[in-house]
Amino acid sequence: MRTLQKLLGLVVVLIFFAVSSATGALAQGEKRLAFVMGNGAYKTGELATAANDAGLIAQTLQAAGFDVVGARDVDQDSLRGAFRDFMGKVSAAGPDAIVFVYLAGHGVQFEGENYFLPVDAQIANPNDVPLQAMRLSDITKPLSGLSTKVNIVVLDAARPNAFPKMSQPLAGGLALVDPDPNMLIAFNAAPGTVAPEGKGPYGAYAQALAEMIREGGLSLDEVFDRTRLRVNEVTQGAEVPWNASKITTPFIFFDRAADAPAPKVSEAESRSNRTRAIRDFNAHDAYVAALDRDTLSGYQEFLVAYPHDPMAKRVRAIIAARREAITWRETWLQDTPEAYWSYLERYPHGPHAWDARRRLEHFDAALEPPEEFTVIVYDVPPPPEEEIIYVDRPVLYFDDPDFDFEPPPPIAVIFLPPPPPDFVVLEPPPPPIDIFVLPTPVFVPIPVFINPPRHIVRPPNDIIFNNIHNTTVINNINTTIKNETINQAVQPSAGVQVDRSTGQKTTGGAVGARADAMAAKVALPPLLQKRAAKFRQAPSNQQQGALPPKPGQRVIQGQQQPGAATPQPETPSRTGKLSTDHALPGANGKRLPLVNGKPALDGQNLPGNKLRKQPGRQGIPGGNQEATGNAGAAVTGEQGTGQRKGKKLRKLPTVNGMPADNGQNAQEKFRQNNPKALSDRNNGKPRKLTRKDLSAGQSVVEPNDQGSAGAREKGRKFRKLPAVNGMPAESRPSVRERFRRNNPDVFSDENQGSANAKNRKFRRLPTVNGEPADNEPSIQKRLRRNNPTVFSDENQGSVSGNDRRKMLRRLQNEEGTAGPEVNVQRNFKVNRPHENAQRQFRQERPNEQVLRPQRSEPRPEFRAQPRPQMQERRLPQQQQPQLKRKPSCGQEGEPACNQ
Repeated sequence: MRTLQKLLGLVVVLIFFAVSSATGALAQGEKRLAFVMGNGAYKTGELATAANDAGLIAQTLQAAGFDVVGARDVDQDSLRGAFRDFMGKVSAAGPDAIVFVYLAGHGVQFEGENYFLPVDAQIANPNDVPLQAMRLSDITKPLSGLSTKVNIVVLDAARPNAFPKMSQPLAGGLALVDPDPNMLIAFNAAPGTVAPEGKGPYGAYAQALAEMIREGGLSLDEVFDRTRLRVNEVTQGAEVPWNASKITTPFIFFDRAADAPAPKVSEAESRSNRTRAIRDFNAHDAYVAALDRDTLSGYQEFLVAYPHDPMAKRVRAIIAARREAITWRETWLQDTPEAYWSYLERYPHGPHAWDARRRLEHFDAALEPPEEFTVIVYDVPPPPEEEIIYVDRPVLYFDDPDFDFEPPPPIAVIFLPPPPPDFVVLEPPPPPIDIFVLPTPVFVPIPVFINPPRHIVRPPNDIIFNNIHNTTVINNINTTIKNETINQAVQPSAGVQVDRSTGQKTTGGAVGARADAMAAKVALPPLLQKRAAKFRQAPSNQQQGALPPKPGQRVIQGQQQPGAATPQPETPSRTGKLSTDHALPGANGKRLPLVNGKPALDGQNLPGNKLRKQPGRQGIPGGNQEATGNAGAAVTGEQGTGQRKGKKLRKLPTVNGMPADNGQNAQEKFRQNNPKALSDRNNGKPRKLTRKDLSAGQSVVEPNDQGSAGAREKGRKFRKLPAVNGMPAESRPSVRERFRRNNPDVFSDENQGSANAKNRKFRRLPTVNGEPADNEPSIQKRLRRNNPTVFSDENQGSVSGNDRRKMLRRLQNEEGTAGPEVNVQRNFKVNRPHENAQRQFRQERPNEQVLRPQRSEPRPEFRAQPRPQMQERRLPQQQQPQLKRKPSCGQEGEPACNQ
């Protein structure tokens, strides 16, 4: 009995744990996460629908129970940082997470890789692509490394690029890729082709995808197959979307209720149409069936069945693009010179011809296929001759007028039912009201028989998910969003608050009526929330590195696109007119500017006590006055007059290049530098200088030459002081004084006080060996000192006025008739006895060496003016008469001296 009781207890415990695990699994449910980006504000050209497309897809995913984060017009750093934050959320979501990534903007392929361009990308040559853009594999590889249930990556980026013309152009469109397990990859246009830019508020691909997601009960393959049919129908065959999937887990966006209206085409009939042979359809339905299957074999089967149908040319172009994409994909996977030669042999002018040549340069191989090499075997045969015309170019447009394609036939109901009436023409969304925020489209309610699956985890604070059928709430949300945009554009209000969950701005009254509208918006990633908050807090003149507003959109006060100039609010004055006052430093509670750690009050703490030019300060005798009142009024000391309102600012006078009001006024500095120039009887005002004053030796003016302080003195302007040898005349001795000080012998006492000296003009000073003569003794004095015997005592008198006018002449030699003979060598020895000191040192001390200082630097080369070459004649040396020495006497061994 006890054994039975133990067994029963064990069974109860096991049942309890089983029920708890099941309840926990149900409580945990399926988490749906979405990452949506829309880049349209490119420098090379604006994309009109990219941001709107991202907003439409984000709103549709919100209704399907996805926790959506998204942004628009982001740069590369923001894009990578936002996706890194999103990957952290996906990693924490668990193994049952459903991930949806949607990127709208410009995409490009380079050497087999697809790239999504941020708005700050600058592509000047093909090698810039890996540096300026984000690889698609940087998104798919991290997702495939996580244990998620379903990964959906949609790249709505196959658009015409406005890159500068390149000598080696890039292949157009996107490259064919293979999805990883549990992943679906979709392009808005087939590989190697581009889609035309949409003309409406939304692109054809985004609107068709949103329509099929909202349909309910459709599998992933059916959603994207129907999207392809709808896009081809709307664009008249100009755009053919593509997708590839390796998802095996069943997944639907919305459930279809049991009491829902029966679909126009049953599931069994739809399954039969997919397996039915193409040749069993008529020509129109055969084309739609081939397009629905979107396989190379299906298109080829159509050409076999209807080779002369008008749609045959269009189908042949689709086959040509798909064959070339497959060929390049296999070539890139091989990545050998033989593989690239094989591609160039098939497509010498194909879309990827320059990609192949760039890879051959990497291998240092020949750029053209050699005569003999090993050709690789592709999974597709070589293109027939009629296909070359479609791929013999960098990019393929299905709406190219050169091809002259016939428009496709209408799609039968058996393949695609007509769209809902309220989803045919969508109203454009209001302009975004904050930085990075996606536009919020006008939400179209979902039918009541379509609901999100019950086993999903409800997203936090998602008003759209909770009211997908409530038309009253949805209409209030749409009306609130419209009114909020209009109100923010007309009158910016104070008391702005920021919603931490969404990163959006709300006004003071948003707690009640606008809470639903705020929850309807897509939340920013955490990184972009921080950057948006910093942008809003920074002044308008410090908002750097941001993006310009989209063309044609209203710029809303305080909520415009980053990088745009924020308009300053204009405050009305008492008279009702707008005032143009500028806030003074320290006004409205602001801190004063600091200089050296102290507030700069009236220029006290500025370096050197120098103020900058200020339009409100004027240098006047009465003192500097502060400018008050409206900007533009000039205050010149006449305070309280009514005429100052109409005056304009004038430029301050300057003295020696500095404002007259800096520190001391000009008059005080002039008196300080020239104490003798100003007299007290003339109110300290100088008169104008004349050349006569300068030539007479006066430094500036004489004390008795001061003019009267009449009314004319107030109108005088400062002028630049005269300069002598590059220095102001009043700050150094006059030229006459310096010349008299350097040459005292030139001036006699008789000429010191003559009145004629004032009328004399300065002449250029004589130079000796390129140096001014006033820096050394006079020429006559130095010549007399060096040659004393040349001058006689008769010429040693005082220097009179006539003597100064005499010119020295060259001395004659012994062959001349004038003057005595001169022994130049003897005079040289007498006048310069120490000139040959080294030779004397050697004679006195023959055993000692003379140490010469070593020069650390090479001697400078003086390139003065060449001296006139003069022939030197040596005078014959006269034999000196040998004087007879008187013999010594009186010493030991010497005769006695004669008395």
